[in-house]
Amino acid sequence: MSSPLSPYLHTLPADAVGLTPPPRFTYPFYYRPDPLALAAAADLQNHLEVQTEWKHDFGTPGGKSSGGRGKMFGVLVVRTDGGELGYLAAYSGKLADSNHLPGFVPPVFDLLDPEGFYRAGEVSVHELTLEIEALRSSEDFQAAERDYTETVTRLTAELAEERQRVKDGKQRRKAQRVAASAWPLVDQHELAIRLKEESIGESYGLKRMKKAVDIHVDRKQKTLDEYRTKLTHLIAHRADRSATLQARIFDQYTFLDAAGATRSLGSIFKETIFGTPPAGAGECAAPKLLQYAYRNDLHPVALAEFWWGESPGSAIRKHGLFYPACRGKCEPILGHMLQGLPTDPNPLLENPGQHKVITTIYEDDTVLVINKPAELLSVPGKRIEDSVYSRVRSAYPDATGPLIVHRLDMSTSGLLLLAKTKEAHKKLQQQFFKRSIKKRYVALLSGTVAGDSGTIDLPLRGDLEDRPRQIVCTTHGKAARSHWEVIARNAATTLVHFRPVTGRTHQLRVHAAHPDGLNASIVGDDLYGQAADRLYLHAAYLEFLHPTSREAIRCSSPAPFAPAAAPTEYGQ
Repeated sequence: MSSPLSPYLHTLPADAVGLTPPPRFTYPFYYRPDPLALAAAADLQNHLEVQTEWKHDFGTPGGKSSGGRGKMFGVLVVRTDGGELGYLAAYSGKLADSNHLPGFVPPVFDLLDPEGFYRAGEVSVHELTLEIEALRSSEDFQAAERDYTETVTRLTAELAEERQRVKDGKQRRKAQRVAASAWPLVDQHELAIRLKEESIGESYGLKRMKKAVDIHVDRKQKTLDEYRTKLTHLIAHRADRSATLQARIFDQYTFLDAAGATRSLGSIFKETIFGTPPAGAGECAAPKLLQYAYRNDLHPVALAEFWWGESPGSAIRKHGLFYPACRGKCEPILGHMLQGLPTDPNPLLENPGQHKVITTIYEDDTVLVINKPAELLSVPGKRIEDSVYSRVRSAYPDATGPLIVHRLDMSTSGLLLLAKTKEAHKKLQQQFFKRSIKKRYVALLSGTVAGDSGTIDLPLRGDLEDRPRQIVCTTHGKAARSHWEVIARNAATTLVHFRPVTGRTHQLRVHAAHPDGLNASIVGDDLYGQAADRLYLHAAYLEFLHPTSREAIRCSSPAPFAPAAAPTEYGQ
C-alpha cells in the first residue's frame, strides 16, 4: 500500500489523481467498482503481492484446491473533513490468525482480544466440554451402560424363553385333554384339576419372573440414569453458558449509521427471518470499513470488495475479481449503516428488459417457441412484472395453459417453449421431466478450457446466505449434469456448446465457472465471473415432440455473439 496518511488511511496511487469522485456512495449489493475504488484495490493488491510482514497461504489462484484459503478484501475510498481523498482497507474474518494486521482497519469487536470477555467465556465453555467428554469416556459411565445393556439383553432373552415354555405347556395340556376325552369321567375330572393347577402355577411363575426382571432392570437403569442425568445437566449448562456468551457478543457488535445512530447486531437481525445473526455476521470487510470511517469522521465515497487467492470448495470466487456484499450476513447490517448516506439506487429495481423485443420462432394453435432477449425475465419477479409470461399472456388472453413450460435466467437469451393449452403444457412438461427434450446452449467463456469435450457432474443448491447464488454441495445439493464441447478458441476466450441433462438454477453458469467444472466463467456473468455488456449465454437449439401431432419440432436461434451459424440438427 502507499505511504499511509495514518496507520489505516492510505494515500491513493498516482493514477487516481484527477479522477472525479462519484456523486453517491456505491450500492453494495450490485455494482461496478468506481475508478477511484479500482485504483485503491489495485494498490492493495500490489501490497498483498509484495508484503512480508505476515504470512498466509492463499492457495493456487484459479487452480484446483491446494489446501490454501482465499480471502475477501475490501477498500473504501473516503474523504477527510479537509477534503482530502484516501482509502481504507479491510479483510473479512481473520487473516494470518489475526484480527489486527498492519494497514488494515480493526474489527468492529475483537473476539481474539486475550483480555476480553470472549476469551474467558470461551475457556469456560471449553472447560465444560472437557468435563462432558471426560464423563462420557469414564470407565464407570461406560461400565454402567454396558451393565444395563447386557442385563436387558440377557433377562429379555430369559423372559422370552419362559414365555415360550408357558406357551408350550398350554399346547401340551390341550393335547392331554383331547387324548383323555375317552377316559372315565372321574379320571377326566382329576386330570382337569391337575392341569389347571399346573397352568396357574406356570402363569404365576411367569408373572413373578417378569416382576423380578423389572426390578433388576430398574436397578441398572437407576445407576445409569445417575450418570445420564449428570451428563444432561452438563450439556444444558454448557448450552446456557454458550447462549449467554453469544448474546453478549451480539450486544458488543454495535454499528453506526451515517448520522451516528447505533444498533447492536442482535437487534438488527431480530427483525430478519434469521431471528439471530448467522455465524460470522459483522466480520465482513464492508461493515468494518464503514464502522471505522464513521468513528473517525471520514466520509465514505466508494466501496469495492475483491477475492484474493484460491476459490472456496463450494462457492465460486475468482482471484482478483470484484464481488458485491453478501445478502445473508451483510444486507441487514448495511441496511442500517447506510442510513443517512446518499447511495446509488438499487439497479435491480430497474427493468433492463423494458424495451427488449420478443421474436417468434415457431407457432401453431397449441405451441409457441419464442426468442427471449437477454435481461428479460421469463416470469414476473418480486419487483418487476414485465416478463415473457406477462407479455404472452397479454397477447394471447384466451390461452388456457399456464404458458411457461420451462425458464431461462433473466440474463440468458434464446429459445423458450410455451404452451397455449393446459393439455399441451402437461404433455410438454412430461417431456422435460423425462429429459427427452433436447437443448443446446452456446456460451463464450473467459479464458481457455482444458480438453475438447466432456461431462460435468456437480450437485447444486442455493446459497442460503447469499441468494440467488448457487453453490456446489455434495451433501444437500441436487444432481446437476451438463455435457460440453469446445467449438472455437482464441487467446482470451473459448466458445462452447452446453447440453444440460438436468435443469438446475444457474447450472451452466456454475458448471462453467467452478474449479471442478470448466474453471472458466461465462463472459459477462456478474454472479460467478465479471460483468460485461451482457451474459454471453444463449439457448440456441430446442427439439421436442409436438404435444398433439407427436411430430419432432426442431428450432434453432444463432447466438448473437457467435458469428458462425448454429447447427440445425442436435448433436452436429
